[in-house]
Amino acid sequence: MAFLSYLINGISLGAVYAIIALGYTMVYGIAKMLNFAHGDVIMIGSYVVFCVVSMLNLPVWLGILISVLVCTILGVTIEAIAYRPLRQATSSLTVLITAIGVSYFLQNVALLIFGANTKAFSSVVPLDAVKIGDSLTVTGESIVTIIACIIIMIVLTLFVNKTKAGRAMLAVSEDKGAAQLMGINVNKTISLTFAIGSALAAIAGVLLCSAYPSLTPYTGSMPGIKAFVAAVFGGIGSIPGAFIGGIILGIIENLSKAYISSQLSDAIVFCVLIIVLVVKPTGLLGKKLQEKV
Repeated sequence: MAFLSYLINGISLGAVYAIIALGYTMVYGIAKMLNFAHGDVIMIGSYVVFCVVSMLNLPVWLGILISVLVCTILGVTIEAIAYRPLRQATSSLTVLITAIGVSYFLQNVALLIFGANTKAFSSVVPLDAVKIGDSLTVTGESIVTIIACIIIMIVLTLFVNKTKAGRAMLAVSEDKGAAQLMGINVNKTISLTFAIGSALAAIAGVLLCSAYPSLTPYTGSMPGIKAFVAAVFGGIGSIPGAFIGGIILGIIENLSKAYISSQLSDAIVFCVLIIVLVVKPTGLLGKKLQEKV
């Protein structure tokens, strides 16, 4: 039963990583850039919920809705101000440095407003824990997180494959120039991608802080990095890959903490990533791109 409990907790943690990784993989797959400020958008979304629910005493659903709206606007603003002017940059290093700068900017804004002290985040999940047998208890946060992740992945897959906006995203991911010639507004499509990714970051932040009830300006940093690892692990640019990568990563991390060492769990996660990339550089579901010369 102990193993099953660790496994369920690992799947729950992996589901959070998967939701965050979906934002990474969408932005990279369509805009071909890595938004390393994504983890800090999670932190901002969590602080918004904290302020609305704990400080203003407003309903939880309203806090989540405001958090999603704030993060969506923040994501679109970051793309327009920080990334769009660099879209034609010859070096990808320029975008990477800008993303790191945006990340530090968001962290320091949160430090100035909220301070460095840890805030106690109250769970927004109303579901009680479910007891299975005598020794297995599944928390309400785990159940809601896993269900939310599955629903998000299914809806996102249907959106990308079945809607006009989704097909525009696929076209832009294949060839921006050709998509523009076909009448697709590339700027609006990339902005929409950032909006969706940032909205998912807000949801992930709420679920993460509900399961691990503490909040600081650095809350999103490590989950953001691990979610990026999950996206690469599954094959960055692939929505199912982000989901599978996140779940596997969460299971590996939780089982490592339980059976090997809590201090070495992060190192084990990154070692597994290195092994996978040595064997299959494109990740589990990534496709090898052939460049024409």
